[in-house]
Amino acid sequence: MTDSSLRIVVLDGYTLNPGDLSWEGLERLGNCTIYDRTPPEETVSRAKGCPIVLTNKTILSREVIQQLPEMKYVGVTSTGYNVVDLVATRERNIPVTNVPTYGTNSVAQAVFAHLLNLTQRFADHAQTVRDGRWTGCIDFCYWDHPLVELSDLTMGIVGFGRIGQATGHLANAFGMRVLAYDVFKISPPGFDHQIVDLETIFRESDVVSLHCPLTDDNLGMVDRDRLALMKNSAFLINTSRGPLVNQQDLAEALNEGRIAGAGLDVLEVEPPPADNPLFTAKNCYITPHIAWATRSSRGRLLQTVVDNVQSFLDGKTDNVVNP
Repeated sequence: MTDSSLRIVVLDGYTLNPGDLSWEGLERLGNCTIYDRTPPEETVSRAKGCPIVLTNKTILSREVIQQLPEMKYVGVTSTGYNVVDLVATRERNIPVTNVPTYGTNSVAQAVFAHLLNLTQRFADHAQTVRDGRWTGCIDFCYWDHPLVELSDLTMGIVGFGRIGQATGHLANAFGMRVLAYDVFKISPPGFDHQIVDLETIFRESDVVSLHCPLTDDNLGMVDRDRLALMKNSAFLINTSRGPLVNQQDLAEALNEGRIAGAGLDVLEVEPPPADNPLFTAKNCYITPHIAWATRSSRGRLLQTVVDNVQSFLDGKTDNVVNP
């Protein structure tokens, strides 16, 4: 039964649920108000009086938190939780939860969507067909770029957690050799891979795929020096965190042909400014941070958000990030 006295607010629910999922599970828990987006100047007024506050990218800073005395719980509707001041919430004994696992298979799938596009250039070739090129071709086929078979190539995976391992499984299925690097030296059983250092990853891989969280230690880790280690036939895939890559250095490496191409689902600033150097870089394909966003993945995410709130109401603390 819905507790109509319990106020729940979702500050920015649109990217999680643009209309193809149901909020019913959350609405059963209380009097729920859902906003598609919340501008910064309206965060306090919309969250005021609500014990349960859910956010994705709307910032809950110390200043905002101090103006919300009724707030008892913060649910972040994503894995990353840097939008919430964890120190300020901890001082108030306000638990902050996230959703640590929901998009593993979707993100791994996106890695190969980018990689297959880079190796066979389907987007480019499909556009030439739309433009009438095949209709007027004197041969039965044509291709404008080298077509690359994945079998026997080497994939280097930086960050070997759940998503990195799922990517490795797919690489094995394509007949690829897998090299992996992880700060925790994770080496799970069940498929063919080799744990190596970062220099080996960048020097030996035909594809480097990034799957690590952003930290002070790896900010801008893919820079001019590491790009210089890569083969000029190699590809870079980033479905992890944009600031892992120095964008100017990558643009220069692409434009100078020092690597063959890049598939990026994340950028340093999102949405990106119009002068981002990667927008005009050669053989650079950028998608708008959608690797996580399959309907299946978002459905799991939303269910975990509901489960996290229910757990809090039951006096338990699942997926708390500020213990």
